[in-house]
Formats: sequence, structure tokens, C-alpha cells
Amino acid sequence: MAEPVSIGERRGVALATVMARKGVTAEALGERLGVYPPVTPQAVRGESLTLIATGPGVWLAVADTDQDDWAEALESALRGIASVSEQTAGYTVLRMTGPGAGALLQKGAFIDLDPAVFAVGAAAVTVIAHIGVILWKVDEAPSFDVAVFRSLAGSFRAWVTASAADMPVEIS
Repeated sequence: MAEPVSIGERRGVALATVMARKGVTAEALGERLGVYPPVTPQAVRGESLTLIATGPGVWLAVADTDQDDWAEALESALRGIASVSEQTAGYTVLRMTGPGAGALLQKGAFIDLDPAVFAVGAAAVTVIAHIGVILWKVDEAPSFDVAVFRSLAGSFRAWVTASAADMPVEIS
């Protein structure tokens, strides 16, 4: 029997959108954050912060913390060079892990998730089952993190359940 795809909500993470001010480079943000934001569709991981490029001069910041004031600290660190908008309550981040995770996501994503093309650190803002998502490849397991608007998370989970009917899945 094939190894199951494990799907679960990531807990203890905080999210914020970071938008660089006009003329501010990714390097300037990196100097303040200690992790340099990617300028192409990628996810770059620092010690406790991941930055995912979601557009020109725009990143989704994902921190391994459950501190309520995290976005305020990020905003303070970037004062004068970027705007920060707290997003933790607006998104759910799901982790999908296992050899079939990419194949499952590929059933709904209109981008190539083949490991030769979508390597560790690759990221995309795309649509799966008519639901906007931000997804990035975390490791070679493979594991993917999928950020979906919290109000659409139930619909996304329903799509996952229906699409995984032909494969073993463990949902937590």
C-alpha cells in the first residue's frame, strides 16, 4: 500500500504581508530582517521567518510564533521602508506531506509541480479548485505548505477529500 499523504493545519504560525515602499530593494529589507526576501517566486527560510514572494515588492511573511504582537514587531523593524499588514486571522496554512502530496495538489493546480521544476523553496500564487492559494515546497519528503483564506479552508478541505479518493490520506 502506498504511503499516505498527511494533511494538517499548521499551528503556532503568524502571517503578515510585507510591501516594500517605492524604491526600496529586497536587500534593504533583508538587512533589517536578517533574511533576504526572494525577488522571484520562491520561499526563503531564515531562523524563524519564511518570506514568500507573492508579487513585485510583496512578500508573505510566515513566522514560527504564536505571539500576538509579532506583526507589530515586524512593522517596527521595517518602519520607513515597508508596510506590514497582519494576516494571521485571515489565512489557514495547511501542510501536505508524503510522496503523493505533489500529485494530489497537481489534480487542481494549473502549474507544474514536478520535482524537476518545482524544487524545494519554489513558490506560487495560484488557484486550486477555484480557490486562491499561496503554496511553497518545504522539503524533499515532499512537503508543501498551502496558505488559503480561512473563509475558504472548508471548501479547500472538501476538494482535498474528494480529490484524494483514490489515494491514502491522513487528515489531522
